[in-house]
Amino acid sequence: MSSQPAGEAVPGQQTPEQQTVVFTSPTGRGRICAMDSAYHVDPSNRGRDVCVNSSYCGVLPARFIAEAAPRGAIGMDCGIGPEGSAIAGLWFLEALDIPAAVADVMSARLGDGVHLYRNGVISFFNQPAADCGVRAGMAVANAARMMLENDPTPAAADEITNRTVMHAASDGRCVIATDSIAFATEVDRGRNVLVTAGHTGRSAVPYLRRASPWGFICSDGGRGMDDSGMAGLFIVEADGLAGATVDARRARMGSGLSHYQDGIISAANALAAARGVEIGMPCPEAALLLLARPDDS
Repeated sequence: MSSQPAGEAVPGQQTPEQQTVVFTSPTGRGRICAMDSAYHVDPSNRGRDVCVNSSYCGVLPARFIAEAAPRGAIGMDCGIGPEGSAIAGLWFLEALDIPAAVADVMSARLGDGVHLYRNGVISFFNQPAADCGVRAGMAVANAARMMLENDPTPAAADEITNRTVMHAASDGRCVIATDSIAFATEVDRGRNVLVTAGHTGRSAVPYLRRASPWGFICSDGGRGMDDSGMAGLFIVEADGLAGATVDARRARMGSGLSHYQDGIISAANALAAARGVEIGMPCPEAALLLLARPDDS
């Protein structure tokens, strides 16, 4: 593969391997290589290059990318597709700790890697890419440089909680989004409202009791047979826990932030209903009602 000095490469310069080096890190970490297809990622990219490829990011192209194990990869979302098939490779690569993202297919031309690098806008990304600083709405060129110059956070599975304070009351109590009720901490006990992203079936009950938050909002898990995905809501009423669920069709399971931002209440137990939580209510509104104390007015 041809080399380029640090900075922008000569526009359109193509290597024999069908890759165009569009940027070389001045720190020596690697390059950003644009290519028209994910199949053009090759072993020379291993561990150092960010591959901007103008393919969809399903599992099939992700398998080819994973074989070469580049520093990072950016593809296109191709309209997402049924069951998220066009971006499912993001999580395939996440499991291998490879930062990956996709651009909105309407922001750049399919099959033209250089155009994607210059014009694409990020729509979705995986956790390692987020660790590198990639965000939705970011230009592909900027996202690629984030991946090139930063590394994902090394952490065990239970250390990646995405715990985020979404609202803080005047008395210091908070609405906190985190990816699982298992990630509750001692400071949440009887104090905070937790918005988490697992189902609320009976297996969640021990975690809810252990956390014992002031209030909680989880997923209904798609409800399930006999409403088993929300059975825990009513079991923990006896423990004095006010809780609700959001519709699993509207918020991404496993993402507390999505549950807070996208969630719509699908069920509430009697204690949550007494605080004003109603079916059809946006999650942020319900979370604030749960946070309120009886003497707040």
